[in-house]
Amino acid sequence: MIIGIKRAVAFARAWEAGPKGILERELEIQRGDRPIPVTLAVPDPPREACPAWVVLHGVTRPGRHHPVLVRFLRSLAGTGAVVLVPEIPEWRELYLAPDEATATVRASVSYLEDQGLARDGKVGVMGFSLGVPQVLLSATDPVLRERVAAVAGFGGYGDLDRTIHFLFRGVHEWEGRTHCLEPDPYGRWIVGGNYLTSIPGYEGAGDVSQALLRLAKAAGDVQVGAWDPRYDGLKEELMGGIHPTRRELFRAFAPASGSVPSYEKARELVPALAQAARTAVPHSEPLRFLDRIFTPVRLVHGRGDRLIPFSESLRLAETFPPGADVRAHLTGLFSHSKADGDAVGIEERLNFLRILADLLTLI
Repeated sequence: MIIGIKRAVAFARAWEAGPKGILERELEIQRGDRPIPVTLAVPDPPREACPAWVVLHGVTRPGRHHPVLVRFLRSLAGTGAVVLVPEIPEWRELYLAPDEATATVRASVSYLEDQGLARDGKVGVMGFSLGVPQVLLSATDPVLRERVAAVAGFGGYGDLDRTIHFLFRGVHEWEGRTHCLEPDPYGRWIVGGNYLTSIPGYEGAGDVSQALLRLAKAAGDVQVGAWDPRYDGLKEELMGGIHPTRRELFRAFAPASGSVPSYEKARELVPALAQAARTAVPHSEPLRFLDRIFTPVRLVHGRGDRLIPFSESLRLAETFPPGADVRAHLTGLFSHSKADGDAVGIEERLNFLRILADLLTLI
């Protein structure tokens, strides 16, 4: 635990003041039949037997260049770890593409091993947001099972129906208590853009799904929250390219800022979208394969998260088989819709140090 505390303090110092003693490089590695760019950070000067992490960015336009992720990468490297952040091009285009995630982890782990950067041949894998199920899935891959030492996920989900319900209604439940938040519409746009046309009866709604992805890309490109009124003009512009019979469907995903989706339409769409996702990608719901994960798992979630509710990480942890080495932590930091935690008090900062200490002792 002492090692974990030291690493957590080093992370916090690097987060606040910037890291020292790291070398950061932009490289390419081979993923199947295509090269993908990666960011690699290593201790400088080199050290022996460093922990090594592969970190997957979320489904965002900036990808591995997202400012918060860059800060996280450098802070993690500031603990004396080797950190590799691969690009997943499909995720930058906002396509969920889960199979590409496992291929990317395979390529990244192989690169670290080939370069002698993986201590004892073991690597930890981290994921964020919609990428968390994919890093969990990578731990079940026969090619990776003995090479991935631990998995960590920030802001992930477990149950598709509950998660998509929250995206429309902003309501979630844990231990008999109901919690209500204004949901971040970005998640609705991503889910609709990827799975709407897979719902029976909506196969011809490609104009709506493409408009939703355009909205999400616009929010990702300018890095301003998807709930901001500035997107109302774009919504009206996109509406002009949607068949009149499907404009109410578009509004169900993207009403004017400050408005909530139609309750009746949401009640229809939520189970249909969840089933479409399960049908298109059976392993998009991690509750189905948790019994095949044998590595330690740490899950971290922001209490005020408006994109994926904190109850999803708690539910994930609770659903692992008895005896699994899994822990879930809640924090006032690192929510999807809040980039920083500068306003939180000392108690919350100490809590996050404890979380880091637990996570950073995994490898």
